[in-house]
Amino acid sequence: MSTIASSLSTRAESRSVKQTPFALVGAGTVLASVAANTLVYFVGGALVTYDPEFLPLSNASGEIIMTVVPAILGVLLYAALRRFTRYPARIFTILSAVVFVITLIPVFTYIPSVPGWTAAQAAILVTMHIVAAGVIVRTLTLSDSPAR
Repeated sequence: MSTIASSLSTRAESRSVKQTPFALVGAGTVLASVAANTLVYFVGGALVTYDPEFLPLSNASGEIIMTVVPAILGVLLYAALRRFTRYPARIFTILSAVVFVITLIPVFTYIPSVPGWTAAQAAILVTMHIVAAGVIVRTLTLSDSPAR
């Protein structure tokens, strides 16, 4: 009898050890998205000369802020979906796709009117949107995947 209880206890402990607390997943998501976009910013800067008049890419701090805020909002939304819905990953992925398309609208409508704009810089901005969205969605939705 004690062997069965010990076995059940060990299984419960191993499950809890394998799961990362969502607060850590959320913090990791924000840090990973910022790190990935900062890398894109600097690699893009090596490939394309950023015009100093083009404020969206004038320095890395703007890119960091514009990545941190949506990442935090994404983490908070995913936390709410985990709590109140049955399929948080599916719902979050769909919502993220819609939000992603909406966030690209200014890149193609307003941004070309900003002083210093070039098509190459716009391509860097689109790449940053893709990278941030990919990291945020993938990191959060994988947090609920069963361990392999």
